[in-house]
Amino acid sequence: MTTTNSPGARLRHLLAGPGLITAPGVYDGLGAHLVARCGFSAAYLTGAGVAAAGYGLPDIGLLTATEMVDRARVAAEALGDVPLIADADTGYGGPMHVVRTVRAYEQAGVAAVQLEDQAFPKKCGHLPGKELVSAREFEDKLRAALDARADENTVIVARTDARGPLGIHEAVDRANRYAAAGADVLFVEAPRDVDEIEQIAAQVEAPLLINMVYGGLTPDTAPGTLSALGYRIAIHPGALLVPGVLAGLDALRRLGGTPPADFTPGPRGLFDLVGLREWSAVAERYRAGTPDPA
Repeated sequence: MTTTNSPGARLRHLLAGPGLITAPGVYDGLGAHLVARCGFSAAYLTGAGVAAAGYGLPDIGLLTATEMVDRARVAAEALGDVPLIADADTGYGGPMHVVRTVRAYEQAGVAAVQLEDQAFPKKCGHLPGKELVSAREFEDKLRAALDARADENTVIVARTDARGPLGIHEAVDRANRYAAAGADVLFVEAPRDVDEIEQIAAQVEAPLLINMVYGGLTPDTAPGTLSALGYRIAIHPGALLVPGVLAGLDALRRLGGTPPADFTPGPRGLFDLVGLREWSAVAERYRAGTPDPA
């Protein structure tokens, strides 16, 4: 089925036009209203933001599909006609789980579903220690996502996290494989410098999305530069989240609180505020091969 005025159709109309689509990150209804009222043409449902601000958790694969779909529905309703690009992590399982995820996200009103090739449980793309599934396994998930769409205009975004564990060449190779498998937009996570940003633009044969993470691994790059290179979408997951955290810490300091002295406003610092060290200790305790405590 094709719906000409669906969220996906509106996003595809933007992709067919000129210029870079800037999509600020949202994770609740208030932020979605702010993005719409400030005139942005698209928004991004940030998994990291939903985890941290919505549930007080680090972005290490602790959220469920149901929790993300609930937030997607709230954000999509608040955004109105502004299309929402929604983070769906690994699809929350194998191909059959991806089918259910895509159907639920569409019913929630999203314009695009973003899937990634990390193994479960995933991690924020700007944290170390990521593990991947094989490219073939992820291609199976992509085919499931494409087949599951009720509206053929729903955009499927394929993200590869191969740059960290396997290097930029493997990341580019995977992105091109995923484009050949039918993904509508390609997302190579966490290029390390401008040369890599340029390499991705030159060598990946598909519409491109880039992630501008405050304090992350990718250098902040001007919209005009990204547009000139051919990038079509720039997401800014921390656009509302990071200033909100900084303002909140300052407000609590003025009330007599003592903010953490070692806090830095990047992904690691943010996730430490919501228990990354503690959850990492839990994971390590139950890691296969770890001896039981005496």
